[in-house]
Amino acid sequence: MGKLICDSTASSPVIPWRDPTSAPSSLDGIEAVNISDHTTTAIDLTWDRVPGLEEQQRRHLQRLQAKGVLWKHSGDQNSVVFRLSHGGDVEADGNCLFTASQKAMGLTAIDARDLRRRTVKRFLEDLGCVSGVEREGIEEAIKHMYCPDLKSGWGIHVVQEVKLLAKKVDREPLDSAINELVNLGMQRELAAESIYKERCIAVEDGPSWANYMSISGSPDDEYDIITLQYTEEGLLTVDENREGHAAAFGDDIAIECLATEFKREIYVVQAHGSDAMVDEENCVFFLPHRPRSQICDPPFFLFMKGTGWCGAGADHYEPLIAHPSYGISQEKVALVL
Repeated sequence: MGKLICDSTASSPVIPWRDPTSAPSSLDGIEAVNISDHTTTAIDLTWDRVPGLEEQQRRHLQRLQAKGVLWKHSGDQNSVVFRLSHGGDVEADGNCLFTASQKAMGLTAIDARDLRRRTVKRFLEDLGCVSGVEREGIEEAIKHMYCPDLKSGWGIHVVQEVKLLAKKVDREPLDSAINELVNLGMQRELAAESIYKERCIAVEDGPSWANYMSISGSPDDEYDIITLQYTEEGLLTVDENREGHAAAFGDDIAIECLATEFKREIYVVQAHGSDAMVDEENCVFFLPHRPRSQICDPPFFLFMKGTGWCGAGADHYEPLIAHPSYGISQEKVALVL
């Protein structure tokens, strides 16, 4: 689901740690900074201050920052080397994709909520340009993520979630309907499940995804997110989000829309620990998300600490700051993207 109209296995291949194979040139218009051997101490200290990393993750990230990664423009084969440093913590409030992207791009005139709005607008504009099989593919991907078939998928997931949208103005009538069932003897969570599934909007197509992804956890949102969690045995819990603070976490579709809006590739850098069952040399992955338009600017990078290798990463984005660099030979970079 890394691409709006394609499966993620085609659009967002996993790029493992690997050695460079060809010589870089230069990319016009990007300000460069020099990296010397004297920067090693500062680089080590930078990643040492990032919490929640195992030593194997830390070593590879320090190597990335010290040696840099080489990116080639797909159109003209120009290339540039970036060294990646951690851009600082962002609030874990569901808006982290947009907050981290704002920091990674160095935007000052646009805030995270503006980025969210632009992402949704881009999605709707692009959705209006497709039909038939393409649109069906988009909506099948959305349904798979947010309204899955609970008869399957248990070989991969222990818990599956169904996302529903409740209008804020309808919360009181919804509560009244739930209480009526409770007064008739129904268990509270089963009553809530029944009413929410009957009266709320399932996130299962393009328009409902747009409504969902517009939710930032603000009182100004039109909808609240209701989350039904299931195990293979049945309903586990109902998160009613009574305070309305839950925000829609940015997914692969949102990342591609961001990439398209800014005409830049976005690389999600996943660093997996020992629980991922990958060897130390392959614990860092770059997952590219490419725009559906011409690439006009260099990429930006986001960071995820992996919680176990399932192909989906963790649940929090952090910014990476990409410093364009010169004076590094092809043989000395850590990675070719």
